[in-house]
Amino acid sequence: MTRHDEERDARPGPDPSPPPYALPLIASDLDRTLIYSAPALDLTMPDAEAPRLLCVEMYEHKPLSFMTERAAALLAELARRTLFVPATTRTPEQYRRVSLPGPAPRYAVCANGGHLLVEGESDPDWRAVVRERLTECAPLADVRAHMLRHARDTWLRKERVADELFVYLVVDRTLLPGTWVKELADWAGPRGWNVSLQGRKIYAVPRPLTKSAAVAEVARRTGHTRTFAAGDSLLDADLLHSADQGWRPGHGELADSGWDPRHVRALEERGVMAGETLVSAMLAALPQPQHPHQHHQSNQPPQPGEPRPGPASSPPSPPSSSFPSSPSSSPPSLSPPP
Repeated sequence: MTRHDEERDARPGPDPSPPPYALPLIASDLDRTLIYSAPALDLTMPDAEAPRLLCVEMYEHKPLSFMTERAAALLAELARRTLFVPATTRTPEQYRRVSLPGPAPRYAVCANGGHLLVEGESDPDWRAVVRERLTECAPLADVRAHMLRHARDTWLRKERVADELFVYLVVDRTLLPGTWVKELADWAGPRGWNVSLQGRKIYAVPRPLTKSAAVAEVARRTGHTRTFAAGDSLLDADLLHSADQGWRPGHGELADSGWDPRHVRALEERGVMAGETLVSAMLAALPQPQHPHQHHQSNQPPQPGEPRPGPASSPPSPPSSSFPSSPSSSPPSLSPPP
């Protein structure tokens, strides 16, 4: 028996008979999946035909992120009908800037699984589980030092450490050498870290730090047995792979690599219109409620004040890679797309 097996056995498990929820838990990435900055909108139609946009994030008194108005209405309906869980690489502080339509999510996954927010507050039991799992990887300080040592002032714009969990660089993509990201990934992989290029940001994230593990913990606590998921980047691959059904937009690292598991629908739409199509597809995939007047209540988890499951169990053991080994879902290249 391993040390993690002993720790897992020592923790209380879920309720013996969690309530069976017929509707799935919905877990979705935010940036470039549901919400989009102005440069990422990718609107190609004539201006007079462009959709109306709703601002869902302000930063330093300026609008930063958007959805189409139709996508916002659809997401509000999706959040009313299901347990909707935002799953983002944003820190809790960055996540709290976003005002999503519909009911406020009871659960949210932040920092790529490093934080599980419950009613807006980071869950201490989950943080303890994460801290223990991160001891299996090379120290953050070593990875950060390597990245900065090999970065160049000509293309490095900013460097950030997120909640002492992972590190990312903001770069000028036009000046970034074409092999730099792959070389970093080759160095980081044997040390237990994954690398992802998203827009102007290069992320280095410990392999045990996954959105799928935190979402699995939400499902354990609430009794959900099915999960739908959506995402666009390498850091979303584990979330999509572990879901019963998934969607990815026509842009992003996963689209550029051709990553295409059979249970993940690859959309043709790119940019903010992909976000609208994605939410519409999720709603269409929901089973029809048997009692239309009760479906808003039938899929909600226990509310504050009701009995709750015990402390967090250990998350599932992370795979040796963020990607399954089957031919249909082999790891995409970590080289930046052309």
